[in-house]
Amino acid sequence: MASNLLTSINTPDDLKKLAPEQLPQLAKELRSFIIDILSVKEGHLGASLGVVELTIALHYVFNTPDDLLVWDVGHQAYGHKILTERREVFHTNRQLNGISGFPKRSESKYDTFGVGHSSTSISAALGMAIASNLKGLTDRHHIAVVGDASIASGMAFEALNHAGVSDANLLVILNDNTIGIDPSVGALKEYLTNVKERKLRNQQNIFEALNFNYSGPINGHDIDIVVNELSRLKKIKGPKFLHIITTKGKGLKKAEQDQVRYHAPGKFDKVTGELAPKTNKVQPPKFQDVFGRTIVELAQKNKKIVGITPAMPTGSSLKFMMDEIPDRAFDVGIAEQHAVTLAAGMATEGLIPFCNIYSTFLQRAYDQVIHDVATQNLPVIFCLDRAGLVGQDGATHHGVFDIAYLRCIPNLIIFAPANETELRNIMYTAQLGLNQPIAIRYPRGRGILNEWRTPFEKIEIGTGTLLKEGSSIAVLSLGFIAKNVTEAINRFNNEKIAHFGMRFVKPLDENLLHHIFKKFNTVITVEDGSIKGGFGSAIAEFAAEHHYTSTIKSLGVPDKFIEHGTVEQLQEIVGIDTNSIEETLQQFL
Repeated sequence: MASNLLTSINTPDDLKKLAPEQLPQLAKELRSFIIDILSVKEGHLGASLGVVELTIALHYVFNTPDDLLVWDVGHQAYGHKILTERREVFHTNRQLNGISGFPKRSESKYDTFGVGHSSTSISAALGMAIASNLKGLTDRHHIAVVGDASIASGMAFEALNHAGVSDANLLVILNDNTIGIDPSVGALKEYLTNVKERKLRNQQNIFEALNFNYSGPINGHDIDIVVNELSRLKKIKGPKFLHIITTKGKGLKKAEQDQVRYHAPGKFDKVTGELAPKTNKVQPPKFQDVFGRTIVELAQKNKKIVGITPAMPTGSSLKFMMDEIPDRAFDVGIAEQHAVTLAAGMATEGLIPFCNIYSTFLQRAYDQVIHDVATQNLPVIFCLDRAGLVGQDGATHHGVFDIAYLRCIPNLIIFAPANETELRNIMYTAQLGLNQPIAIRYPRGRGILNEWRTPFEKIEIGTGTLLKEGSSIAVLSLGFIAKNVTEAINRFNNEKIAHFGMRFVKPLDENLLHHIFKKFNTVITVEDGSIKGGFGSAIAEFAAEHHYTSTIKSLGVPDKFIEHGTVEQLQEIVGIDTNSIEETLQQFL
């Protein structure tokens, strides 16, 4: 469909020049534009398609950016970006040096708050509203759009609890599409379903009970209804709650039918929606699938094993266990704090909980890791998916801080497998019976072994491995970055370079480290996490404590937030790709 309205709109002021009857046509064009770009550039598809009408209506009714709009979570905001001065550069979305896949304050005045994680919008918008009141800006509007199951998180309810007793000029819009990345779960989801289907009997609306002026539910794809309701609510002071019903993936039939797969589908045919064909080449498995298959294999023999994930059964591959052993696999929704303490409670009763959380999302449950697990020395098995640099999702999603923020916690073992077999074996080892918690960190994407499903072998806690002999330079790698190190070393025909896979950050293999520092004048550490406080820091601390004087060079992620790009591009930027490691070795040779 040829676009004519959208090409004339660069800002919300341009949008406001349209007549109301032109808005449905604009919605069609905006939806088509998103589909066209994402079919070849990739990105978060379904969520943004679902809020096209709402996005247009918000910028049409409110005076953004003076009125403050916060998205939750940010992958709903593609239409917002296109209507706010970024249409011409939208094709660079999530690419190196391009625009971010999420709202970002440094990118645009229309992005009022950075939102890569969920359930933050009501707190942020309430904070803005209180600030506006204190500054005398009492006519300013503050809107939080809460979608993709983010309303069920504890933080969202903490904010609702506060906002309901305030005089803040706050509008919370619930984009109710019954799905996050996977289908929504829990009692709140059932409650909202009953609200939509008018099944409540003499039951007070929960949001009205929290002192919000509640309206809805309304059809979020009828732009006239949405515009009219927003215009009405704009005249009402105080905390307001609008419940709208949308369909994730709206406008692309395949995306509506398979909402999980089309959350971020990769490349697809923009007309039919068919996904780009996969290669027939035999490839190593994804680390998440090694976890998913292995926990099923272990749980079938060990009845004490349970699996827990906060809203990521597909992304973590715990769905394999949910399908085969549903009574022992739990999706708790977007609730990382609850997931960790739930696991702790299970551990007190002798169960063996595998708590699978993306590295970047475990940050949201840091107190629970310390207070509820480590302080009580409970043997929870944390499986931290997406550790290291994760690529196009950028700074909010890189799993580069886990080593540093976990290493300081007493009682906690930290392990990073170099390959799929080591992941299997440490999972096997952990369920045999540890007396303390363990965190197992592994990367996004595929491993290196086609024949990975080997017989289980127990790993001795706190032991590293010699991967290559050498005489004067010792390279110590942690986890899957060993692949890049091995490739770099293999480019030299040199007997001087030794390679050790340390595996454990905590406890360190001190016997091996004493051997290394007594033998080698130069020690190079390589990790895919933060240099500050990370694996290299642990090695330097060991050397200082034992008065070793070897030269230590640490490679890893520098002390700054790394933006978006492919994993390969980002590894090159921070200096842990194969070529950069080779150059470092050449300097010391």
